[in-house]
Amino acid sequence: MKLKELESCLQQVDTFEEPKILLEQYPTSAHIAACMLYTIHNTFDDIEAKLVADLGCGCGVLSIGAAMLEAGLCVGFDIDNDALDVFRRNADEFELSNVDLVQCDLCCLKTEDYRHSFDTVIMNPPFGTKHNQGMDMKFLRAAITMAKKAVYSLHKTSTREHIQKKANDWGVKMEVIAELRYDLPASYKFHKKKSVSLNILHTLFQPG
Repeated sequence: MKLKELESCLQQVDTFEEPKILLEQYPTSAHIAACMLYTIHNTFDDIEAKLVADLGCGCGVLSIGAAMLEAGLCVGFDIDNDALDVFRRNADEFELSNVDLVQCDLCCLKTEDYRHSFDTVIMNPPFGTKHNQGMDMKFLRAAITMAKKAVYSLHKTSTREHIQKKANDWGVKMEVIAELRYDLPASYKFHKKKSVSLNILHTLFQPG
């Protein structure tokens, strides 16, 4: 599947109907999701026929994209049942049989029970702002535990040094694959602008 074809398909994925600020629910754009997944698939061969986990999967754009790229199975993990309902509808509309869902709080999940259970973990975690300080690192720690081979994640460029230090502390190799522009749409009443553009890192972590 070509990049433009993948992005075109992902533009049809429904997103949050009533996003929850406490969960930092912002949609991952079809463009970013397609670029991220296309690189993982074509450059690193970490999707096709692989067991993939999508942490904080929301409405499922990354999971659905991975399924389209012929993941053996992609399992989405999210705390919010409303988002998972949208995910289920999306999966049904695309007639995908290689996706599954787990409703859970990743901060309370016994990730040791999932140690090295997935070939690949993909995620666009909460950035860890406002009420969720440090949440990005909790997601990353869980992902590294669960992954057998690789974790692919999106993070704000401004947190690069902090993430690198954590990766070093955990004995994990970190590589920045690309720097992307994330146009964050106005989703909540306190947003004054129609959108805000952020620099984000598409990052690869390889557990030791």
